[in-house]
Amino acid sequence: MALDGVITSPHRRTQTAFSSNSSRKNYTSGNELGSFSTVVRRHRFLLTALALLAFLCTIYLYFAITLGAADVCMGLTGSQKALCQVQLAKDSIAKGKLKFM
Repeated sequence: MALDGVITSPHRRTQTAFSSNSSRKNYTSGNELGSFSTVVRRHRFLLTALALLAFLCTIYLYFAITLGAADVCMGLTGSQKALCQVQLAKDSIAKGKLKFM
């Protein structure tokens, strides 16, 4: 059984580079995104994830700053403080932890 021509479906449309898609909405107005409530409704999951991430980062930074390494040389002044800082730098380099002052 040989087919002489190409069988095409009446529901299938061929599109060329210049044909327009009638099912696609054409936004001719300047308000392409819609209203603010539409944007919030469409991106509710992303906005919730962003808010949660910002909250967790804030908590992390709070504890990182308040519970950070205590300054061992805090009560010292002058050359004693300088010697203490040098000793801390040597100790941290020896342990493999480089601390920038």
